[in-house]
Amino acid sequence: MVFDITNLKKIRKQLNITQHEFAKKAGISQSMVAKIESGKLDPTYSYVKKIEQAIELLTKIEEVEAKDIMNKKVISVDKNEKVKSIISLLTKYDISQVPVLDNNTVIGLITESNLLENKDINKKASEIMGESPPIVAKSTKISVIASLLRFYPIVLVKESGKLIGVITKADILKNLK
Repeated sequence: MVFDITNLKKIRKQLNITQHEFAKKAGISQSMVAKIESGKLDPTYSYVKKIEQAIELLTKIEEVEAKDIMNKKVISVDKNEKVKSIISLLTKYDISQVPVLDNNTVIGLITESNLLENKDINKKASEIMGESPPIVAKSTKISVIASLLRFYPIVLVKESGKLIGVITKADILKNLK
């Protein structure tokens, strides 16, 4: 995709930086940024590439990571937990899904749908769980997590083999304000 130089001012304002700050990042003069934004100057290809690289760098630096949006209070169940107590847990914490663990390893996910489909309250979590949701590192960018959440109801965050957080669509929406 080719960068449209006419959007420079709009992009710079979205990044919430001044012309001077942007010029410094791009390695060009502030007056050149002003002339480009006002349409008084049609920059050379090399300047457009510098501007494009600066925007790419600034947007990557500013992107929120998993550790910034994850819910650190992880509620999970053991694979041998009975459906009856899982229902109580979901109701108590007002959540719609819970990871299933076997010796601190995520082996599946129980959602409200799993519970509605399996009405036997004496079954174990391992008997009704669905597949394990994606597991990401705490440095994973929000854009990657948002893409995963299009296909999964939850994304889990692990560090050094330990489950340290969960992210749902609601967590992403809170960060779009």
